[in-house]
Amino acid sequence: MAIAKRAQPIARGEQDDRTAQEWAAWFHGALMPWWLEQARDSVHGGFFDALTEDGVPLNDDPKTTLAQARLLFTLSHLYLQKRDDRLLDGARAAHRFLTNFLRDAEDGGYARAVDRSGAPTGLATDQIKRSYDQSFVLLALSTYQRMEPSDALAKQLQECWSFIEDRLTDPQTGALLEDDTVHGAGTARELRAQNPHMHMFEALLQAYEMTGEAIWMQRAEDMLAVVRRHFIDPDHGTIIEFRAANFSNAEGRDGSLREIGHQCEWAWLLHRYVRLGGRAEMLALADRMMGFAERFGFQGEGLMKGAAFDAVHADGRVMTDTMLLWPQTEAGKAYVAQFERSGRTADAVRAHDFMRVVFQHYFAGRRAWRNRVDAQGQTLQPYALSRLLYHVAMFVTEGERVGLWADQPTG
Repeated sequence: MAIAKRAQPIARGEQDDRTAQEWAAWFHGALMPWWLEQARDSVHGGFFDALTEDGVPLNDDPKTTLAQARLLFTLSHLYLQKRDDRLLDGARAAHRFLTNFLRDAEDGGYARAVDRSGAPTGLATDQIKRSYDQSFVLLALSTYQRMEPSDALAKQLQECWSFIEDRLTDPQTGALLEDDTVHGAGTARELRAQNPHMHMFEALLQAYEMTGEAIWMQRAEDMLAVVRRHFIDPDHGTIIEFRAANFSNAEGRDGSLREIGHQCEWAWLLHRYVRLGGRAEMLALADRMMGFAERFGFQGEGLMKGAAFDAVHADGRVMTDTMLLWPQTEAGKAYVAQFERSGRTADAVRAHDFMRVVFQHYFAGRRAWRNRVDAQGQTLQPYALSRLLYHVAMFVTEGERVGLWADQPTG
C-alpha cells in the first residue's frame, strides 16, 4: 500500500526516493487516470493539447493532429497492456475527434490543427497536411485497429498510407516531402528533415507488429534505406537532423545540429527493427549513435547529472545545454534496448537512472509535469504537453516488457 499513499505529488524541493517500479505504478495507477479526466474536453470532444504543470487545461489552444494521434496511440498501447476500460474510452474519444474534425474524407489525409470545437482556425498553416503528423496517424490507427478491429478502421489505415504514398513521397528519391503543399511543385523546402522519416519508420514497424502483414516491413525497409542514404553522417554514424533541399550538407547551425534524443531514439528503433526480424547488422549503427551520445550528450555534473542535453554539434561540442523531457525518455528506452540485447548490469542501471531523471525532475511536486529545465534544474517551460505522454508511456512499458521494473495491475 506504500505506492497508493504516494499517489499525490510531494512538495516541490523535497527529495522523492521512489524506485523505478514505484514510479511506473504511479504512472499507470495515479497519473493516467487523473490525466484522462483533467485533459479530456467534455464539451467539444478529444483532448486538450496542453495543461500547465499544475494541471490547468489551456482550453483556448487549437487541437492538433499530432496531439490527438499520439494520444490515440498511447491510450491504445496502454490498453493492450492493462485492459483498463478508462483507457479504451479515452482512445475512442481521441479517434472520434481525429476522424470527425481533422481527417479529410476526400483524400484520407489529416490537417495540422483545428480550433477547440473542431472548426477550421482560419489559418492556412493549419490546413496543411504534414508528413510528420501522418506518421503518427499511421502509428495510432494500426494500434487502435489491433484493439478494436473493424473493416472501417482497416480502410482508414489504408487510406492514410495511400495519402502518404501519393501526396507526401518524392517519387525520385523515396524521401518524404514536408507537407502536401510541396506536391507537384518539383522542389522541396529549403531544408529536408530526418524527423518525419524516423517516425514514419517507427509507424511502419508498428503496423507490421500489429497486423503481421509483410508489406509493412518492406515499407519500413524502404524508409530505412532512404535514411541511410541521406541522413547518416558517415564520419560519426550520427543522425543528421537537416540536409539542404538537394540532400547536400546544410549550412551553419542546421548542418551541425545533432539532437541527443534522436540519436537515442534511432538506436532504440534499430534494436526494435532487428527484434522484429530486420537485419542484425543495423545494430552496429545503433551502437555508433549511442557511442556518440555517451561521449558528448549527457550532463556530467550537478543536479541534472546524467540527463541528456537537447543538442550538440557534429563534433560533440554542446550546442544547447537545456534539457527537454522527451530526450530523457528516449535515452532510457535506448538503455532498455541495450539491456535486452546484452543483459549488462550497466545498461539496467542507466535505464533506472533515467526513470529517476524523468519522474523526479519533471513530474515530482507537480499535478502534471514540466517540459524543459536548465542545467540547475530550474523550469524553463512549465507546460504539460499532452503529446509527451507518448514518450513517457513507451519508456515505462518498454522497461516493463523486458522486466527491468515489474508490470503490475493498476487495480
